Amino acid sequence: MPPVSALVALGVLVVVAVLVAATLAGPALARLWRRQRITQRPFPAAWRTILRRRVPLARELPAAQQLRLKKRIQVLLAEVPFIGCAGLKVTDEMRVTIAAQAALLLLGRGGSFGNLREVLVYPGHFVVPRSEAGPGGVVHEGRDVLAGQSWQRGQVIVAWDAVRDGAADPHDGANVVVHEFAHQLDQDTGVANGAPYVGRGALQQAWARVMGDEFQALHARLARDEPGVLAPYAATNAAEFFAVASEHFFEQPAALAAERPALYEQLKRCYRLDPAAW
Repeated sequence: MPPVSALVALGVLVVVAVLVAATLAGPALARLWRRQRITQRPFPAAWRTILRRRVPLARELPAAQQLRLKKRIQVLLAEVPFIGCAGLKVTDEMRVTIAAQAALLLLGRGGSFGNLREVLVYPGHFVVPRSEAGPGGVVHEGRDVLAGQSWQRGQVIVAWDAVRDGAADPHDGANVVVHEFAHQLDQDTGVANGAPYVGRGALQQAWARVMGDEFQALHARLARDEPGVLAPYAATNAAEFFAVASEHFFEQPAALAAERPALYEQLKRCYRLDPAAW
């Protein structure tokens, strides 16, 4: 039998280990319990009305996915502030419409947008300054008119008119909310580079290989001036390729799966969903 002093020392180590584990797990457990309480509340009838009127894609989900979507919406709206810009007063109609489309990305993945701190809503397209370095180090100043933006420090910015129009046609492959929140998923792992978390090792390698091949295939198609599912803006860079592909994954899944099956399979693994089967 070990000496008493050794048993005491071992007991102290066990207690310390338990305390350290509890300290590290505390915030995560508290967040989990809080979200469970949120999702146990009834989904407000007024929100259901907004979903039916503003987000027709939600009606096309299987019943189990509709229920899961509502829970994701409840958590998003409870945890993330929606702030009006340029004098806009944000209404529940705006909040629910935006949250419902963002929640699509979490249906299968679960969890949350790890860096998201707030959603800024403009009444219409907004203007942002742009600086570009030209030949000889000359900096050219300009302005861009945007429908949405995602920042790595945790802000998503959207124009309400673009949100409303994107939700109204659920099969045109253009959805500013899905696009910008796909960037947020991408930015959970650092700078947006088209590499959201999909797993480690072989899963990560397969993602990088397929997405790289598909990106090059898109450039080749555009060079031949051939039509295709993916919008040309996807050829901008790897981050935009992932965001645009995500728009088509949710709004035109059957067409994307038929034309680019390898790309669709990777997105299916990323989002842990198969919208083409809906």
